Amino acid sequence: MLSTTSILPLTVEAAAFSGDGKLLVEPNSFVIPAGGLTVLLGPNGAGKSLTLRLCHGLLTPSRGAVRWADGADGRAKRHAMVFQKPIMLRRSVEANITHALAAAGANGAERKVRAAQALDRFGLAERAGQPARLLSGGEQQRLAIARAWALRPELLFLDEPTSQLDPAATRQIEELLSGLVAEGITVMMSTHDLGQARRLADRVLFLHRGRLVEDTPARDFFAGPLSAEARAFLAGELLW
Repeated sequence: MLSTTSILPLTVEAAAFSGDGKLLVEPNSFVIPAGGLTVLLGPNGAGKSLTLRLCHGLLTPSRGAVRWADGADGRAKRHAMVFQKPIMLRRSVEANITHALAAAGANGAERKVRAAQALDRFGLAERAGQPARLLSGGEQQRLAIARAWALRPELLFLDEPTSQLDPAATRQIEELLSGLVAEGITVMMSTHDLGQARRLADRVLFLHRGRLVEDTPARDFFAGPLSAEARAFLAGELLW
């Protein structure tokens, strides 16, 4: 039975990450409340993917902390992550979802029902019995999101979810993400696409060289960023 205690807000307290003797993510602090879509922006190497992984619990902060409202340690099952290149198991489309549900502790009957709901919700019902690895790139990304959605997350992390997709598939994914937010799922995602960030973001976290430079409503960020780094980034002049 699902807990009624929310895991949100997610509080990041001066969380830093080091690798190979280098400080890759500065001690950044921010809060992800329930609701809305937060976009991580910044040039290549800014620390966007590392920050998502710290929040999701795939990485442990070298210092500082990532805290959930319910006191979970970061391995709670009520948040999920979708990667830039989705990981497809050597199974059918449906089995990719039921396997994830089994790993989360759902029983057999529940797995079938929730998988069917996810396949229908994300337009993949007709592909249920096909090998997942034979789907198109856009369909694989939809399956990855469907698999995460079936876990009933409160918070969904996405790392550059459309960077390898054509415009039509990108539009489909954007529409799905807007729908998830409308359903009440909180979304935090990275993107290199400024147009996409303008279309989707409620809030922007702008990173540069591992440091959180701006944390602001998206409308304010695009209307008039406060930092020189963000202004240069929007002008296409900040590549690193």
